Amino acid sequence: MQDNATEVTAAGIARLAGVGRAAVSNWRRRHPDFPKPVGGTETSPSFALTDVETWLREQGKLAEVPLRERVWQQLAGHPAGPGIALLHTGCALLLVHDRPTDWLELAAVSDEHLAQRLPAALDDVLNRRFGPRGERAVSLPDTGLLSSVPLLRGAAELAAELGARQTYEFLLGRHLDANPRQYTLTPAGPAQLMAALAGPARTVLDPACGTGALLRAVRDLSPEPDQRLYGQDSAPDLAALTALRLALGTPAAGGATVRTAAGDTLRADAFPDVRADAVLAHPPFNERNWGHDELAYDARWEYGFPARTESELAWIQHALARLRDGGTAVLLMPPAAASRRSGRRIRADLLRRGALRAVIALPAGSVPPNNIPLHLWVLRRPGAGTPPAPELLLVETTGGGPAGSGDGRDRLPWEQVQRAVLDAWRPFDRDGTIEELPGVARSVPVIELLDDEVDLAPARRLPPPAAGGGAEELAAVRTRLGDTLRLTADRAPDTPPAAQSPARWPQTTVGELARAGALLLRTAAAASGPATGGSAGAPVLTDHDVLAGTAPSGSPQGGDEEAVLVEAGDVVVPLAGGGAVVRVVDEATAGAALGRGLTLLRPDRAALDPWFLAGFLRGTANNRQASSFASTATRLDVRRLQLPRLPLADQRRYGERFRALAGFEDALRQAARLGEQLVRGLHDGLTDGTLGPE
Repeated sequence: MQDNATEVTAAGIARLAGVGRAAVSNWRRRHPDFPKPVGGTETSPSFALTDVETWLREQGKLAEVPLRERVWQQLAGHPAGPGIALLHTGCALLLVHDRPTDWLELAAVSDEHLAQRLPAALDDVLNRRFGPRGERAVSLPDTGLLSSVPLLRGAAELAAELGARQTYEFLLGRHLDANPRQYTLTPAGPAQLMAALAGPARTVLDPACGTGALLRAVRDLSPEPDQRLYGQDSAPDLAALTALRLALGTPAAGGATVRTAAGDTLRADAFPDVRADAVLAHPPFNERNWGHDELAYDARWEYGFPARTESELAWIQHALARLRDGGTAVLLMPPAAASRRSGRRIRADLLRRGALRAVIALPAGSVPPNNIPLHLWVLRRPGAGTPPAPELLLVETTGGGPAGSGDGRDRLPWEQVQRAVLDAWRPFDRDGTIEELPGVARSVPVIELLDDEVDLAPARRLPPPAAGGGAEELAAVRTRLGDTLRLTADRAPDTPPAAQSPARWPQTTVGELARAGALLLRTAAAASGPATGGSAGAPVLTDHDVLAGTAPSGSPQGGDEEAVLVEAGDVVVPLAGGGAVVRVVDEATAGAALGRGLTLLRPDRAALDPWFLAGFLRGTANNRQASSFASTATRLDVRRLQLPRLPLADQRRYGERFRALAGFEDALRQAARLGEQLVRGLHDGLTDGTLGPE
């Protein structure tokens, strides 16, 4: 059932039709019968979803709105806002999850009667899950439930297809994607790594829980019997959403106990009596107003009173205070916290007493903010009579440069990062020391770190290995460079003879070909239909990979929405960057998941040659007429790109020429990479003394 009052923005219309926003703007200008705005603002109008759906279907631009898309649009356009809609939906899905027969009985009545009967049923299931009203973070708002009923019916219908948990993850993920600046997110990969570093735990606390990613990662990695999950966040809506998210991932009986609370953790700790097996946190960084003045005599400052500029060290000590003896804490930290002079005394005491066990530098771009390589601090609460650990583990995964020097583009794939960290941590955790891995990991004697600075940045203590592996490896790089340069010269294309007159072919557009069935058009955000498939473990082909001509380097970011998997012969087009590059997927790339900011075109081989399609899409004039320009960026409307109508035999002639050009371009890129590697390696070898000048 659909709510006629549901409104959708231009971005939502683009998502429904699988096009760019520029296409929606063109439809509004060119079609007098396009639905009129019913709300929003002059610069960001909104439209009635039912009117939009009808118009798209009449124009042949839409066969049927997928159920998940309709439910999302109902949530995004909810009159009380998406936050209230998510809360209503999560509560209803919890009822569906815990008591499916009760929901079916309730849903059999009219909307008005359902809105009257739901509060009592929802309050009962919330009491059983989170405790009595007044003690829980999740409470149903007293008003606005009637306007949510169509949404709740749709969400329950979607849950019958996907499951209640997957439905909520899909809606929450879409909401977070639509509002990236409102939330500080911990991606799935780093969250899983932090859970693995903490190890199995029965009682887990996240004092800055946000959207619950860390607690969810612990629950998924090690679902202990009778596990107890505690979370606190200063934002009440996040505390409630986290509780619902965790509860939907556990059975109604015999599952984890979930308790979340809203409030400022440092000033008003909601769980002062908890002694957790593990504390995981992604706390706010660089906060001056964290409570320095009013918390001067707090009992949590066992290792020293943090300076006003050292809010992160206050979070570290809070985490240690909430651990049982021998419990483990893993916190994301800014790299400055490892070396700021104002925090050196607390860092020194953490080392002397054996509380700090490891500092791990992650690649830039792994966790927001993406421009700096954040650190993971692994801590363990010292037990009574336990001697201090004599060594600290330092791990560097940012590529060997000093902290903050990378831009995140040349970082290792996340699976390799996680493997490198755990391969260093597990033997160190067992034995208290490891053999040095040059440039990657080293267990450093604590006495060596207790100088005037107490600088714990891994890059300062882990000199990189000889660039390129030393003289022999550099010689091999030079040989490969020579071979590549010769290959590049061989592949340099001959200039074809000039045509007597410019060709005047009949033209068609990508949009027309898609409507005619000659090609299939998909984006990462419109993941449905025959272009999709399971994505477990599949690397992600990013827009940077396409522009640089490299292998898929992205990692899945969690969520349960099915990915678009690329196949050999697909044509992938970046939406940003002016259309400078188009990529034909080869066998090595096939099976990767399509990343955001990319459009996939899957041609019908009986009608379109992939290389012919890719070659003509790259034309400068073609891209210019299909692009829209903002103040700082160019965005491509792929459906407006043109190509000539030619017989398949002629397409293949052009396709062979475009394929040869692509091979030449790949050889140029490889030569540039090898040349840069050789120059950097020789510079480093000469300056660090591993190579002589002769």
